[in-house]
Amino acid sequence: MTLRILGIETSCDETAAAVVEDGRIILSNVVASQIELHAPYGGVFPEMAARAHIEAISPVVESALQQAHLGWQDLEAVAVTYGPGLPGSLLVGLNFAKGVSLGRNLPLVPVNHLEGHLYAHWLKTEAVSGPGTASVPGTGDIPPFPLLALIVSGGHTELILMREHGRYELVGSTLDDAAGEAFDKVARMLDLGYPGGPAIEKAAQQGNSRAFDFPRAWLPGTFDFSFSGVKTEVLRTLGRYNGPRPLRLIADMAASFQAAVVEVLAVKTAQAARELGVTCVLLSGGVSANTALRTAMRSRVTVPVLSLPLVLCTDNAAMIAAAGTYRYQAGVRAALDLDITPGARLV
Repeated sequence: MTLRILGIETSCDETAAAVVEDGRIILSNVVASQIELHAPYGGVFPEMAARAHIEAISPVVESALQQAHLGWQDLEAVAVTYGPGLPGSLLVGLNFAKGVSLGRNLPLVPVNHLEGHLYAHWLKTEAVSGPGTASVPGTGDIPPFPLLALIVSGGHTELILMREHGRYELVGSTLDDAAGEAFDKVARMLDLGYPGGPAIEKAAQQGNSRAFDFPRAWLPGTFDFSFSGVKTEVLRTLGRYNGPRPLRLIADMAASFQAAVVEVLAVKTAQAARELGVTCVLLSGGVSANTALRTAMRSRVTVPVLSLPLVLCTDNAAMIAAAGTYRYQAGVRAALDLDITPGARLV
């Protein structure tokens, strides 16, 4: 039987809804971005984000159904992000999903946002593979277990070992700033705008990545990460330059900062992949769209590295519907008293 699930995602500043068939085929994937709303602040303003979700959620869901050419009667369930994320934002999506569940008599399936980022790789897309593509043809093939996932975004930097569906082990995580958070903060320091990841990457293209020897926190004996040190060093270095700062200086600092973060991410992921004996590495989250990171991962990791199109790197609802499909098939259901968990962990 064909299984079609509506996914709803409002964990941060993207109002998203999607319909996915059998956990793999994207029938629609609608995202209403709030970038212009938050750009003047250099980051997400939580209260404004929640208000924008309230205005956008209904038309976004309606658009997802229209683009999928489906009605409510064609759906089997509604999957929704319950955490982690901003409390106000999460509440909008969860309450809307509860209304759909009650009003349309559809099962409610709770999905962890990080699990969604993992299951984006089960969606049929133009996946990009690294070395060893012959064993993992890509373009929508299901990743073979066991696999290692690097989730890098504005709020998360985690290495997750996945042995089978729903079975996860935390291999490493950030001890302070997430990689995306560090990108945003450094972009503000350099007056490059928001969001910081794309801004840093664009500036770095004109810079010398060896101009500044910014520190790498290797944390020997662990697969954990730390990016507060490199962020602080950028600030200290910037403070040594008084008066107008040449564009070349900004470009060199952006390139050197990016190189420091990317090297740590790639080296630690490669080490973990070797020690754990995984079959491939999944690259997920907003920062995974960074070209330098993708290049470094493929050059250092000896098993296939699978990355995603940009629309599936950033927050979206297709990934929530995909993860929700596997949870639905495992019998997971939530009652209408389901609450948000802003600090939810996958492991």
